[in-house]
Amino acid sequence: MKKILFAVAMIAAMNVQAQSDKYVDAMKAKLSLFDSAKTSADYQSLSDGFARIGDAEKTQWLPYYYAGLALSTMGWMDQKIDKDANADKIKSYCDKAEANTTSPTDKAEIFALRNMAATQQMLVDPQTRWQTSGMEASTDLQTGMQLDPNNPRLYYLQGMSLFGTPEQFGGGKDKAKPVFQKAVDLYKSFVVKPLYPDWGQKQATDKLAECNN
Repeated sequence: MKKILFAVAMIAAMNVQAQSDKYVDAMKAKLSLFDSAKTSADYQSLSDGFARIGDAEKTQWLPYYYAGLALSTMGWMDQKIDKDANADKIKSYCDKAEANTTSPTDKAEIFALRNMAATQQMLVDPQTRWQTSGMEASTDLQTGMQLDPNNPRLYYLQGMSLFGTPEQFGGGKDKAKPVFQKAVDLYKSFVVKPLYPDWGQKQATDKLAECNN
């Protein structure tokens, strides 16, 4: 009887490992496409592919995070798409991602993505949307920082917000510079786990250099 139970346990363990390997391989294949994606269609396809992985796995947060990140990238580069509809889709992926993790550091990454979605909605009409989408973006950023004060992406995004805000409203290069510096410093010591987000270091370094000019 013990031999039978041992054999069953071994088979179950092998099946779990096979599923895990399949998930990792699928994620690596999709992540590699971020470097070659150039058009809205590319990013939409990439987002859909990550979403399918998430739907198949059911318990992983990263596929939904990357599904949203692909749409966020598309939202920054394509001025013709419906920014509100795109941002709402990103937020729906954030909801799914957040439902699949209890880790504060994971949730901080998700709030960085929420911040970008709300920021894109705010930028459709900054003057009229600052008190709605703008405040939502700010709250997302602060929530993320409370969850993980050492996440460099959150400081990069905060720096971008300050950089794009006129000086008379509390922004500008001088206000953004120390925040970009903190982001750059945090990137130097940030340890990236396999499959986890690692974007933003070059962008933060470039913006810091721009603030120094």
